[in-house]
Amino acid sequence: MDDMAPAPDAPVETGETGEPRVPYRLFALKDKDTFIVADAFGDIRGAGDGLFHNDTRILSHFRIFLGGRPPSLLSAAIGQDNVFFTSHGANQALPYPGGPVGPPGVLHVERKRFLWEERLYERICCVNYSRDVVLIPLSVEFAADFRDMFEVRGLRRKVRGRELPPQLGERGVRFVYEGLDGVDRTSVITFSDPPGRLNGHRADYMYSLQPEGRLELYVEVGEHDGVVPSRERFRDAAARARWDMRARRRHGARLKSSGRLFNEWLEKSRSDLALLTTRMETGPYPYAGIPWFSTAFGRDAIITAWQILWFEPSLARGVLTYLAAHQAEEVSAFRDSAPGKIMHETRKGEMPAMGEVPFGRYYGGVDTTPLFVALAGAYAERTRDMALIDDLWPALTRAVHWIDQYGDSDGDGLIDYKRGKDSGLANQGWKDSEDSVFHADGRFPHGPIALVEVQGYAFAAYRSMARLAHQRGDQDNAARWAARAEQIRAAVERRFWMPDKDFYGIAIDGAGELCRVMTSNPGHLLFSGLPAPDRARKVADRLMSTAFDSGWGLRTLATGEARFNPMSYHNGSIWPHDTAICAMGLSRYGERDGVVNMTANLFETANTFEMRLPELFCGFPRMAGEPPVAYPVACLPQAWAAGSIFMMLQACLGLTVDGWNHEVHVTDPRLPIGIDWLAVDGLRIGGDKVDLTFERTGRRVRVEARGGGVPLKVR
Repeated sequence: MDDMAPAPDAPVETGETGEPRVPYRLFALKDKDTFIVADAFGDIRGAGDGLFHNDTRILSHFRIFLGGRPPSLLSAAIGQDNVFFTSHGANQALPYPGGPVGPPGVLHVERKRFLWEERLYERICCVNYSRDVVLIPLSVEFAADFRDMFEVRGLRRKVRGRELPPQLGERGVRFVYEGLDGVDRTSVITFSDPPGRLNGHRADYMYSLQPEGRLELYVEVGEHDGVVPSRERFRDAAARARWDMRARRRHGARLKSSGRLFNEWLEKSRSDLALLTTRMETGPYPYAGIPWFSTAFGRDAIITAWQILWFEPSLARGVLTYLAAHQAEEVSAFRDSAPGKIMHETRKGEMPAMGEVPFGRYYGGVDTTPLFVALAGAYAERTRDMALIDDLWPALTRAVHWIDQYGDSDGDGLIDYKRGKDSGLANQGWKDSEDSVFHADGRFPHGPIALVEVQGYAFAAYRSMARLAHQRGDQDNAARWAARAEQIRAAVERRFWMPDKDFYGIAIDGAGELCRVMTSNPGHLLFSGLPAPDRARKVADRLMSTAFDSGWGLRTLATGEARFNPMSYHNGSIWPHDTAICAMGLSRYGERDGVVNMTANLFETANTFEMRLPELFCGFPRMAGEPPVAYPVACLPQAWAAGSIFMMLQACLGLTVDGWNHEVHVTDPRLPIGIDWLAVDGLRIGGDKVDLTFERTGRRVRVEARGGGVPLKVR
């Protein structure tokens, strides 16, 4: 998800895709279109961190000091449900005014925060564990720079709006920024106690704390003022935030296994999905990831919804409805849009509003439109919800028209892309960094470029439309779309296959030359079901070889290829969602042992990241006794990384839900390594529910179903 190029003169050190180099151990919370990213102290230092609202940083500096020195850190964590962040610290030596220096480590300093209704609530608590009275000079520093997300990520602007002088009140400060787009953006920081001294960037207090005494200072930050933070407000909002998160996590079937750590992985992944999912007017929608992509992305949401479709289809319904409502209606080179195309991403900041970047509503994803159609087909097969399909039918037919008319720009029968303006994405598949598509000698191809996995998505889209048209009684279109799917299949087998490598090339360039590079992309081709079985077996063998399989997950690029770099964004790194899609493809063609091993690898990876898979990590080979190597600016949490476990689990179990026939099918089921049983409770099919239990018995897995009205078919 590289929606901008790095600025060559960025004010802070940036990563490969332009994001500021910030410490890896950051902590994020989110509520609707507001999120906060801070370090383990709870501090915001103004690099890539901050409190953001609608893609604008409304708090760029936020630190506490005791006697002019920051607390020493004891620990920091986000709760399992992703509601609260808590940092524990202790004082360093405290100067007594006109007297001796107080000893360090006598004060416990706790910062607890959460977001609710797009507002930051924080409690700063100090407890005196010494036997003496302690004087506490407490200072809170703060600032609001109102930088657009793209500025935070490194882009320089020629002109900015106007920051008004801070407006001081009895208990806080109000910041105002007059944007070039005519929008006034505000940020108000308010304290429960009036500061002894207050200016536009700092509040100072002096507290006297008795032995075993406790003080609490409440802070709120948001767009609006006129409130006084208090213990009661904090507790009331916290209870509402926790209740809301519990309600969001209860959707869909419940999954539980015999493994305690495996259950933690399931629960943390589910909590991350709940955290990232935002309620739209069209239904629930998963934002892509924090911090760089906390907004609606098309491709990411489709894949995330597909990952959990088997046990929670309502997310797919929300995603399909939202994307249909934001379908392109016009041709725009700046936005890479054409009628019927499905959105790549949307942004709400000042720079998109001013047209400085095209991402206000951007359509530069060649794969999003066929994926949208294919997800609609998968949703219908899972739910038999033809009422939604009927509502979406105009959008689906427009999407297919885009694939037919605009997706194949050179008329060679393959879906391709070439950006309309230099401000858009150079590459427009899921590997959208500038260097992700190349020839075997390292040359970059000229467009239009036809990616191999996109042909698989288009194949799946046409097959979906054929099935849906058949259900609607439109046999002429059903036959036409089925024939078009087979034409794509034949073209891929003829033009992408590399007999000398027993693998598919990544792309065909504008000159018709195949990019003969071995990447993970053909694993997505297996996911779509396009390859012939004998070729699928050869692809599977390659993917499970050490050239791709690092021991932690599948690399995006095989070792030994030109431009291979395990520390790159797309050329040798490991993306959990990519591994999961490849695993689902392997499972589709009957491979189970490899899928079980990949699941174990991702589980062990999650264990090193505190049961939360990052967006990506480095593709170095696994070494005994050493953890995987983190990618420094990966989103964490990230939606399709969180959803990966559920697709991996489905691939292991060989489970599909046949909504048309109201049945559950299980084919050659396996359980993850170390798991003796797994329960899927409350799996809903139409108006019925079924409970499934998978239990290891020797070398086999036995499956039982409880609940009437839903037949279980095991093969």
